[in-house]
Amino acid sequence: MDIERIRKDFPVLSRIVRDKPLVYLDNAATTQKPAVVIDAIANLYRQYNSNVHRGVYLLAEETTQAYEDSREALRRFINAESTQEIVFTRNATEAINLIAYTWAEATIKAGDEIIVSIMEHHSNYVPWFRLAHKKGAAVKIIPSKTDGTFDMDAYKSMLSKKTKLVGIAHMSNVYGTINPVKEITSLAHKAGAAVVVDGAQSAPHIKIDVEDLDCDFFVLSGHKMLGPTGIGALYARKAYLESMEPFLSGGEMILRVTLDNVVYNELPYKFEAGTPNYEGAIGLKAAIEYLESLGRDNIEAYERELTAYGLEQMQKVPGIIIYGPTDPSKKGGIIAFNMEGIHSHDIGTILDNEGIAIRAGHHCAQPLMIDCGVSAMARASFYFYNTKQEIDILVRALKKTKELFGHVA
Repeated sequence: MDIERIRKDFPVLSRIVRDKPLVYLDNAATTQKPAVVIDAIANLYRQYNSNVHRGVYLLAEETTQAYEDSREALRRFINAESTQEIVFTRNATEAINLIAYTWAEATIKAGDEIIVSIMEHHSNYVPWFRLAHKKGAAVKIIPSKTDGTFDMDAYKSMLSKKTKLVGIAHMSNVYGTINPVKEITSLAHKAGAAVVVDGAQSAPHIKIDVEDLDCDFFVLSGHKMLGPTGIGALYARKAYLESMEPFLSGGEMILRVTLDNVVYNELPYKFEAGTPNYEGAIGLKAAIEYLESLGRDNIEAYERELTAYGLEQMQKVPGIIIYGPTDPSKKGGIIAFNMEGIHSHDIGTILDNEGIAIRAGHHCAQPLMIDCGVSAMARASFYFYNTKQEIDILVRALKKTKELFGHVA
């Protein structure tokens, strides 16, 4: 890929921060937006804005068509069988909660077991603990191996007839570990359990095929894959969606309301109460088409190369501690790290003065922090618009940070 040409598609990447060119390395939190996404949203408001699924006039028809075209684009992007299996949500977090408050609420009973991994984001952790506490069920936590990869043996030992749900991140938002979801799902199904895959980190970076993964539920967030904030999606097998009660009630999710009865709308509208974020969906479609134009295999290959380079160069920094896999074939473009004697927030602050944006904190993964014996980590996360030169700038700044704190000590 011609990275320098691609970078010109992203207006913010030309920004000067603290008198230095911006080096944006917080892509696991949110990604920057190409001009085509910005233009798609602006064009909606300039040309044909109207509420969807309601009006019979031209603007309403155009907006509704654009909204449903976005659903089809997402269906294609993850290879779902039908657009009826694609429910728009605000984000991956809402999609997981939708599952928890509908299917899981009706299915999980006292004595049942839910399995999650230690690597989960709070969004795929807290809803299951809340539900287990309410229902008298148990949550089992799969540990990571010492190299930060998934412990398959531990997982196999936890599976039983009591297992009703397995929640697993496709890619860890801290370690970057790419988990073997297809094998995890196969084993869960043999035990009679459903599988929820958190694809918030994987969908932007690797090719997703929900039919091949054979998962029951898959969630993602648009803003992590070049799209706007406030738009995400739930993929669920049609049979599950048909059996589930609506998550929210109100307009659009009904087919008919009488004085004494309510008939719910057909799929997927049964789960899309009220005016949806059609602006976000239209922006997401532009993001999907942009990613497809680059070639998702190309994106994955380039990011693996970038990650390998980042791991190699960052390990040269004195006193650095890198968490998770150091084999780039086992992870995505995320490097979580600390530096001896320096708090991650101090690292983030000093890097900001160099024009470098990284994340510092617990990354909504406090159980993993506890497991690693730390309260926080710094995290550099890459996307296809990043360069090796930016990694060099990061490494020089980290060395400068080490020298600065050495003098202070």
